[in-house]
Amino acid sequence: MNYLFGIDVGGTNIKIGLFTEKGELLEKNSIKTKKLDDGAYIIGDIASFCLSLLEKKGINKKEVLGFGFGIPGPVSNNRVIQAPNIGWKNLDLAKEFQNAIGFKTIIKLANDATIAALGEYKEMGLKENIVFITLGTGVGGGIVLDSKAIEGAHGAGGEIGHIKVEYNHPIQCSCGLYGCLETVASISGITRIAQELIDEGKFETTLNKNHLNPKTIFDAARSGDQLGNEVLNHVSDYIGRACASIAVTVDPAVFIIGGGISNAGDTLLNAIEKAYQKYSHYGTIKATFRLAELGNDAGMYGSAELVRGQLE
Repeated sequence: MNYLFGIDVGGTNIKIGLFTEKGELLEKNSIKTKKLDDGAYIIGDIASFCLSLLEKKGINKKEVLGFGFGIPGPVSNNRVIQAPNIGWKNLDLAKEFQNAIGFKTIIKLANDATIAALGEYKEMGLKENIVFITLGTGVGGGIVLDSKAIEGAHGAGGEIGHIKVEYNHPIQCSCGLYGCLETVASISGITRIAQELIDEGKFETTLNKNHLNPKTIFDAARSGDQLGNEVLNHVSDYIGRACASIAVTVDPAVFIIGGGISNAGDTLLNAIEKAYQKYSHYGTIKATFRLAELGNDAGMYGSAELVRGQLE
């Protein structure tokens, strides 16, 4: 039997999955991300763990078809442009990892949200074009067209969180721009909107201003809380606008909503779809919306698919 690895590099932890060549997950593990000295130890740590796992499983190196990596930053031509939260910049990861692992094999990498999109696409058995949007600490995304994840000329394909959606009262995003989707649809953005509405005092609510997060807000909305529903409508409206703009560019058949905030389930999904219908061009109005299925494992699956794509 042949094997491959799917590796999702995060700012806190690195998820490592061992897969069969058919894409079946055999084992998953997690190691801490050592960010000292601009991430100088990360590659060695991953290689050491993978080599130990191969020895433990009795797998010969010749049976390893490759390693796929999801990177928290833009990637172009199999090279990390920048991953600021772990200290990498202009890094030839494939070359460095090849040296660390000690044997020749396929090594492919892509942006973490891009490979999560690919993972969801494959897991759902889809054939149509899709756009994946991940809602969490930030807002990211990935685009799969004709079964290929789109990287873009500068590694920025799928940076959905930085589509401008707020023009009336834009606040500055971490990227330096103003009014990005990330400023209103991330954990901090959703919480800020709720706090501002509580301060306005126009809506009845049981929400406590000092204990706000997307879960409490959307749970309240589901229970009929007036302010909770107002926040839900605000946030969904912004996401719907962004999806409508994306749709007239790439015309996806399906939008997949993932990330921790997507745990709000159909409450959020239905609201986003309703907003999308309001803003959508008639040519793209038939796009459907689905919740992601792989959760935190999407990056591992997508990374493995990067390798499998090289074998087809």
